[in-house]
Amino acid sequence: MTPTAAPDPGARDAIAAGRTALGIELGSTRIKACLVDADDPSRVLAVGSHEWENAYVDRRWTYAIDDVWTGLAAAYADLVADAQRQHGVTPSAIGSFGVSAMMHGYLAFGADDGLLVPFRTWRNTDTGEAARELTDLLGVNIPLRWSIAHLHQAVLSAEPHVPDIRFVTTLAGYVHWRLTGRRVLGVGDASGMFPIDPSTAGYDAELVARYDGLAAGRIPPLLDLLPEVLVAGDPAGELTAEGAALLDPTGALQAGALACPPEGDAGTGMVATASVAPRTGNVSAGTSIFAMVVLERPLGAVHEELDVVTTPAGDPVAMVHCNNGASELAAFAGLFSRFAEASGRPAEPDAVFETLLREALEGDADAGGILAYNHLSGEPIAGLSEGRPLTVRSPGSRFTLANVMRAQVNGVFATLALGMRVLADEGVAVDRLLAHGGVFRTAGVAQRLLAGALDAPVSVAATASEGGAWGIAVLAAFSRARSGGDASGLDAYLGDRVFRSVVFDTAEPDPADVAGFAAYLDRYRDGLAVERAAVTALPDASTPATEGATP
Repeated sequence: MTPTAAPDPGARDAIAAGRTALGIELGSTRIKACLVDADDPSRVLAVGSHEWENAYVDRRWTYAIDDVWTGLAAAYADLVADAQRQHGVTPSAIGSFGVSAMMHGYLAFGADDGLLVPFRTWRNTDTGEAARELTDLLGVNIPLRWSIAHLHQAVLSAEPHVPDIRFVTTLAGYVHWRLTGRRVLGVGDASGMFPIDPSTAGYDAELVARYDGLAAGRIPPLLDLLPEVLVAGDPAGELTAEGAALLDPTGALQAGALACPPEGDAGTGMVATASVAPRTGNVSAGTSIFAMVVLERPLGAVHEELDVVTTPAGDPVAMVHCNNGASELAAFAGLFSRFAEASGRPAEPDAVFETLLREALEGDADAGGILAYNHLSGEPIAGLSEGRPLTVRSPGSRFTLANVMRAQVNGVFATLALGMRVLADEGVAVDRLLAHGGVFRTAGVAQRLLAGALDAPVSVAATASEGGAWGIAVLAAFSRARSGGDASGLDAYLGDRVFRSVVFDTAEPDPADVAGFAAYLDRYRDGLAVERAAVTALPDASTPATEGATP
């Protein structure tokens, strides 16, 4: 949820006086910046963004590190322009700030603080050997995307850079380090690097010792390599003069803003939907799709479909993470947008997307026998190391636009539903499930179909298409409040200071949607054999014999 910015007589004064909190999030396709009133973080004062894309280079998903800094500067400049446009003032001093980014992945640095290998993102699935060995060793599920899996795979493969490693962090941790000089990480993001002990809100000491025994002689002790762990509200340094220049090369931005612990996109999603208390959960749908459910008790068994991370305050969370979300659905929308343009009747992308989503509601509940696999990359829950997006039907399927689009939306939720059924079998109860992400911009469509897919009520705020940059801005405001003597916990702060007057729209599961999706999911499981065959039979067209391809 991102509250809508509106003209405010106090906004100019708040910006001019630096009574603000800045949130920055590096997402999969956009870098976003959000400036809020630090005394009332539900009030957005200005926003900015910059589009960027990952690249598939040498069979790994990556982002060029220079693009991080050009993108951050562009997003911040866009925010400054928005502040000027709305309020006639340029931000110079900021009260507090925070950085959020895609979780997991691998950024390894040497003794000279230089990056040793290109950034390896969460989408990479070439860490299977390491993940299996670590899961057996540690007794907890270590997914392919976790930072420790990337590190250990590099160790197992004896990659040339391994002897030089002196620091490993996530994207949020890297940006925060460059802006503040502090090598720290919020506990939520750190929980996607290595397992956390909920009693200490730090890395699990026993499991660290096990790993050090395994990797002894090949890399330094693990705690020497990982960032320090902080919880929400802790001070995490200040914006340095060098950091201010990175964000704002014009020199207008002053140093000194208080930093909150850097967090992952899962943590900021929990904050943006007020889902940080036990028995609450949220679903975030974008390039990936994942569900976070705050646990009342530990899980009874290890499940490869589930990994345990934490809230930004350190409470355990069961995470169902799927590498593939709404990108294939967006590709279909782009196809029809081009058709409209070619026919001489161009339409805005959002209008095309809304039309197709509403058409999906007219389709059969089981999508008429059509299946859609949205696997642009590997999907561990489905047992896929690589992906091939497919739309599949039999001669007897009902091939209509409505059913094609219903299948595409069902395909966004299908792998998530497989993981959520494992969570239900564990007896995990959820009182409230909130959804956010661009696919929920069209009111009542994806929300209703998700409720049917999960057989649970799903709530959405009117502004559910955004969230992460605002979520980390709220965490920055929370750190500022704590530094000023506010002793509230994160859940109380959100309830009392941020979400006090927010109203959510809730969709109850429709029995017909539930039954139709269940039939769809049965066929989807069976059809995974087709997807596996496609991975084997069809080379990835984005990876020709020459290196350096970008899809």
